[in-house]
Amino acid sequence: MELAGVSRSLLNLNTYPSNEISTSSPMNPTIFDRSIIPPTHPSSLFPQISRCKSIKQFTQIHAQFTKTGLIFDPLAAAEILKFLSLSNHRDLNYAHKFFAQMREPNCFSWNTIIRAFAEIDDNDIYSLEALLLFHQMRIDGVVEPNRFTFPSVLKACAKTARVEEGKQIHGSVVKLGLESDEFVLSNLVRMYVMCGIMEDAHKLFRNHVYGSNNVVLWNVMIDGYVRIGDIISCRQLFDKMPQRSVVSWNAMISGYAQNGCFKEAIELFHDMLMRNESPNYVTLVSVLPAISRLGALELGKWVHLYAEKNEIEIDDVLGSALIDMYSKCGSIEKSIQVFELIHNKTNPITWNAITGGLAMHGRANEALDYYKKMQKTSVKPTDVSYIALLCACSHAGLVEKGRSLFNHMVNIAGLEPRIEHYGCMVDLLGRAGHLDEAEQLILNMPIQPDDVIWKALLGACKMHGNIEMGERVATILMELFPNDSGSYVALSNMFASRGNWDGVAKVRLKMKEMDIRKDPGCSWIEVNGMIHEFLVEDDSHPRANEIHSMLEEISEQLRLFDYRAKTREVLLRMDEEEKESVLHYHSEKIAIAFGLISTSPQTPLLIVKNLRICEDCHSSIKLISKIYNRKIVVRDRKRFHHFENGVCSCMDYW
Repeated sequence: MELAGVSRSLLNLNTYPSNEISTSSPMNPTIFDRSIIPPTHPSSLFPQISRCKSIKQFTQIHAQFTKTGLIFDPLAAAEILKFLSLSNHRDLNYAHKFFAQMREPNCFSWNTIIRAFAEIDDNDIYSLEALLLFHQMRIDGVVEPNRFTFPSVLKACAKTARVEEGKQIHGSVVKLGLESDEFVLSNLVRMYVMCGIMEDAHKLFRNHVYGSNNVVLWNVMIDGYVRIGDIISCRQLFDKMPQRSVVSWNAMISGYAQNGCFKEAIELFHDMLMRNESPNYVTLVSVLPAISRLGALELGKWVHLYAEKNEIEIDDVLGSALIDMYSKCGSIEKSIQVFELIHNKTNPITWNAITGGLAMHGRANEALDYYKKMQKTSVKPTDVSYIALLCACSHAGLVEKGRSLFNHMVNIAGLEPRIEHYGCMVDLLGRAGHLDEAEQLILNMPIQPDDVIWKALLGACKMHGNIEMGERVATILMELFPNDSGSYVALSNMFASRGNWDGVAKVRLKMKEMDIRKDPGCSWIEVNGMIHEFLVEDDSHPRANEIHSMLEEISEQLRLFDYRAKTREVLLRMDEEEKESVLHYHSEKIAIAFGLISTSPQTPLLIVKNLRICEDCHSSIKLISKIYNRKIVVRDRKRFHHFENGVCSCMDYW
């Protein structure tokens, strides 16, 4: 049987008894006589191995070593195993068979083969093989593991979440007196962290390194708390670190961003810069999602410029993050520029970023054009690609195109629809008024609908005035998700729209009994690099008096243009004047007022809002953009609205 071009007979180490291989073999004294070999690195003794360019070339050298008996030199065998296991041309199947035929491999060889299997990413089978090899090493008992053995074995445990095996290996570490070895200890702590056993990880950390300068272990612990979402413990550790590396800052910034603490992530990034710490590639990738969520365009531009000035490669990953940032910060043209400058566009994530950005801005036809370009470049669309495209169709009312894309995804591309795809289809159909079709799609879904899907239908019911279906959907939501305020508020609003104030009172009483509170409207605006946050009827800002005066001026200007507030949006039992006052202090209007008094004339304003923009704000902001000759961009929970000269980019379809 042939093995990679070398016959088994050539690999059969059992053909020579081990006692025939000595340091003074007459076979070739210039090789086996240790007294005449200079004390140098093994790889320099066998340069023909390190110079190999392929496995095919290596098999010729292997055959030559076997034929001359050089294969029995322990250093030569170790170099062969190293090449097969760890080089760029590695072949683990070949390496494993070679190792299996080695006579009494030393600790270096055991470590090499275990490390080779443990380091293969995203393959649990290889990691399990590493554990089996370690088990075999312990059963053989000829060679004791050392400080270089355990990191690889512990890594295999971590990747496969084998915490029980990890604990047994921990016991071996203690017996061999290696628990205090920093190299072993950091991997031991990482194993517990990756397995989610933070209590044991913290115990080890506290007993051995708490207060020490072992920055690696501190970073491992921070990463562990990020993984379980304990951002408070994470920050406490970060603040106590005796010293920090750029990895420490990256872990903390990424941790904030991953757990929705976007403002804190940006504040920490600012702190990093103030301390003259140099951000690297990972820092930029970590902070850009937080910048995107808060719409901090100026800071995003600075990050982009920093990458260019410091020659940080804007590859597909960083490029995709920049595309996403610019699109979510309202600058879709800049997103397109970044996309076009990326050289390697083979990653579907990059294409998804640009199509998703165009979809958010209501530029459906352009998103569909990029989808066609993606296909022409032989980049295979992913399920995320279709989410972006279906969203684009939904925002533009392209019902037939949306149906066609959904069918293509399932029947041609062979992709299994996710909950998000069904959500997009329900939103698409609902906005276009196909409420019955949307409801049937939900009822016939092969997966359980979530709250997002039911809310999409509920929003469509409100939009098209289908109170009967709306009440039915709201009731379903309240039963399935009893602590979500959205369904209660929607049902209350529907009762109010019909003048059913008893129904409103019952819903609000139930909310009070269950301590369910409506999410307050909140808007952000970036001015001079600082993020300013405003809530509904917010008067906490240092410039509150000036903002209030500006709001009064805006109201007066709107009256001069004969604008009448859309008081039907206020579904509360109060008179018209009170309703107008409520609308007057919506958070996006407060943010716009602040922007008008804080920036020079004709400066564009970008507002980010946590909820959907209401009809009154949408109508009034159109007029404000004309009165004050400002381009005003509002990103609500669903999409972008570009207001300019009295017109919105959504064409009043949102």
